[in-house]
Amino acid sequence: MEDAIFQIVALLAGTLRIATPLILCAMGGVFSENAGVVDIGLEGKMLAAAFASATVASATGSPWLGLTAGILVACAMSLVHGAACITYRGNQIVSGVAINILASGLTMVFAVAWFHMGGQTPGLDNAARFLPISLPGSESLAGVPLIGPVYANLISGQTLPVYLTIALVFLTAWTLSKTRFGLRLRAVGEEPKAVDAAGISVAGLRYRAVLICGGFTGIAGTYLAIAQNANFSREMSAGQGYIALAALIFGKWKAWGAFWACILFGFLDAVAIRLQGVHIGAFAVPTQAIQAMPYLLTVLLLAGFIGKATAPKNDGVPYEKGE
Repeated sequence: MEDAIFQIVALLAGTLRIATPLILCAMGGVFSENAGVVDIGLEGKMLAAAFASATVASATGSPWLGLTAGILVACAMSLVHGAACITYRGNQIVSGVAINILASGLTMVFAVAWFHMGGQTPGLDNAARFLPISLPGSESLAGVPLIGPVYANLISGQTLPVYLTIALVFLTAWTLSKTRFGLRLRAVGEEPKAVDAAGISVAGLRYRAVLICGGFTGIAGTYLAIAQNANFSREMSAGQGYIALAALIFGKWKAWGAFWACILFGFLDAVAIRLQGVHIGAFAVPTQAIQAMPYLLTVLLLAGFIGKATAPKNDGVPYEKGE
């Protein structure tokens, strides 16, 4: 019984760690898309932030400076996306894809040019990373049935970005539903003309939304490089930005809906990791099939629910004052 509880807690802890970058990107997308700006570039901004944070953390030995660098780079890319889509009214899908391609290429070029390690950055020592935090009482409660393993191995033992992510989910949901800023942001995604008629800058609100999205993806990239891992490696985001976008749609552009969709994907991925090497009788389950399972199930889930999800009315529609 105790072993079963330990396995379940370990699975849930792994789910939370895997889902963290997805949740951060999805929360950023919630802000951006509720303001009417589609952001396909979640993947690219996360990848660029991962490279920037690993590079700066390696050079300075400070995870905080690495986090700052990751956020700044992701916000800079968000401003590029904002200029293309908000100021110049360009196609938002094309801009997002361009950011993904740009990030993929530049991170590889800079990594090879600066470090000569085949597209990787140097490994980080513990002082330059965000390490798991042991909360007070975790050791003393470890032997208590049920409560002990949950507190010691699930609640305690996570890195700072994981705790920050949970707080940001609450903050995102509260901001969009309970604050004047959130109301205006959602109004921009639904009826920008009404917002403009009220004397509020549509462009200003949309720029703030994409910058918030940049900040969230910057934290996600930093988590990948200097918390979950100890360096940057080529294409380490591995499509997680696209999965976060799918979770956002599955969650109907709502903070908590997107959160639970990310948790679902994280759980499927954590299960897939534990199924590697499993045999059914004399037949070994192919590793590739196990790795593909979370992605296939995500596609199936979206195929079943996409028709029931309704995006903000003017999501992806450029706005020009006076139209």
